[in-house]
Amino acid sequence: MEKRLKVLLASPRGFCAGVERAIEIVERALDRFGPPVYVRHEIVHNKHVVESLRAKGAIFVEEIDDIPAGAQAIFSAHGVSAAVVDAAGDRNLQVIDATCPLVSKVHKEGQNHVGKGRQVILIGHAGHPEVEGTQGQIPGGVLLVTDPSDVAGLEVDDPDQLAYVTQTTLSVDDTLDVIGALKSRFPNIVGPDVKDICYATQNRQDAVRELAPSVDLLLVVGAHYSSNSKRLRDLGEAMNKPSYLIASADDLDPTWLDGIATVGITAGASAPEELVQGLIERLSDFAEVSVEKLSGVEENITFKLPRELTEPVASTAAE
Repeated sequence: MEKRLKVLLASPRGFCAGVERAIEIVERALDRFGPPVYVRHEIVHNKHVVESLRAKGAIFVEEIDDIPAGAQAIFSAHGVSAAVVDAAGDRNLQVIDATCPLVSKVHKEGQNHVGKGRQVILIGHAGHPEVEGTQGQIPGGVLLVTDPSDVAGLEVDDPDQLAYVTQTTLSVDDTLDVIGALKSRFPNIVGPDVKDICYATQNRQDAVRELAPSVDLLLVVGAHYSSNSKRLRDLGEAMNKPSYLIASADDLDPTWLDGIATVGITAGASAPEELVQGLIERLSDFAEVSVEKLSGVEENITFKLPRELTEPVASTAAE
C-alpha cells in the first residue's frame, strides 16, 4: 500500500460529562428496576448509543402519553418543559431526570430573570429538544433568536427589562454575533456572555481551531442532527478546510481522500470513542495510517447521579 495518511486526533473529543451521566442513568435504572425503562426522546443524540441501550431493555418514546401509567421513566439529557413534567406526574410515572446540569443551569437563570421582572430572549435553534425544554421551563415563555438578523424583528415589552440565555451547544462565534446584535439594539440587556455555552462545547471547538491548520481534511464523527457536532463541522469549513460530518465509518467517501495527506478527526459530545476508532480502521483500508493525538484540555468534570440511583435499595423501598 503506497499511500500514506497521517491522522491527527483532536483532544478533547467525544463524550462529555453530561452525556456520560445520562447514559449511566439509563444503565443504572435498568440494573436497579429491571427492564423496561422508558426514555422520552433519545437520551443523547447518537443512534449507536440509543441502539445499545435499547438492546439492554430501554424503550425510547416521543411523548409521555406513549409511556404506560406508573412506569419507570427517564427524561433525556436535553431537558424537558414544565408541561412534560406535569404530564408525567398526571400519569404517575416514576421519573428520573437525566437533564444535563448545565442545561438545568440555563433553566434556572431564565427563571431568575423572570422573577426579577425581565423578559427573556433565548439564543438557539427552533425545534431542538434543548430549546423546546428551555422554552417550556421559563414562565411566560421566551423570545427565540438564532441569527443576528433575527434581532431587528424582535418585539419586546420593555427594552430596559430584558435578559438573554443561550442553548448550550451553539458555536461560540455565532453566539457572540447574536449577543453583539442584542446589546447594540438593547444596551441595557443582561446576560452571561458565552458562559452558558457548556465547557465541552467550548473545548471541542477550541480543539478543532488548533487542529484545522495542520490538516487537509476534517472528519467529525457525530449524528447529523447533533447541534454541537454540526458546529464542529461548520467551524472546520469556516477555516477553509474540507469538512464532513459522518455518523460512522460507513459514511466515509473514499474520494474525499484524493490528494489528502493529513486527516483531522474529532467527535461530537454524544459520539462514543469506538466510532472514532472504527473510522481510523476504515481509513487504513485505503492507506498506511499513522495516528497522532494532539494535546488539549484535560476534562475531569463529573456530575452527580440522581439520588434515586444512589440511595440504597432498601432505603428507597421503605419510603
